[in-house]
Amino acid sequence: MIKENLTKIKNELPEDVELVAVSKTKPNEDILAAYKVGQRIFGENRVQELVDKQASLPKDIQWHMIGHLQRKKVKYIAPFVSLIHGVDSFKLLIEINKRAKNEGRTIDVLIQFHIAQEDSKFGFSFEEAKEMFESNEFVELQNINVKGVMGMATFTENKEKVRDEFRTLNNYFEVFRSHFFKFKDDFSIISMGMSGDYKIAIEEGSNMVRIGSTIFGARN
Repeated sequence: MIKENLTKIKNELPEDVELVAVSKTKPNEDILAAYKVGQRIFGENRVQELVDKQASLPKDIQWHMIGHLQRKKVKYIAPFVSLIHGVDSFKLLIEINKRAKNEGRTIDVLIQFHIAQEDSKFGFSFEEAKEMFESNEFVELQNINVKGVMGMATFTENKEKVRDEFRTLNNYFEVFRSHFFKFKDDFSIISMGMSGDYKIAIEEGSNMVRIGSTIFGARN
């Protein structure tokens, strides 16, 4: 069913929306099934699983780290990761910059914002991000490339609440783009929306969605 699920979703998505196929806990054969129908961007939330899959699967796959990332584990994915979605602290950003410099590369990142009403979610507040962007320390980070923002809505049946949270993230994106990234064309990503709420996210401005169970079936 993976081929059918993926084809259906891709046909439904607007042209300007990027699909990250969330392959966490899924075996390599499931990823290859999606790969065979043209999917090249996959998201993982565990570092060891990501490292193992990157080593054994086709090298033109773009691997996104979508889960909470511990600083001590950045070094394992720094050589190859395409995009880190969940940058939720300045200390983590500094570590990513350090490891990227060691690898002689620049790592693309998204700044994660805490938009949900759940304490279990990570992310910056608006004020924390503003303070970081204004700091000299941030300007000195030469081996990270901030490409946009990411956030997760509250897990709830209340669709208006979810919509409001996504709208908040879109507003943050617009404010930070106009104040700090005005001349940076690739500050362009709003990563929000998962299997249960991606259609609302797209309506509220998302251009990158992270979809797992709708493609691969329930989590293993």
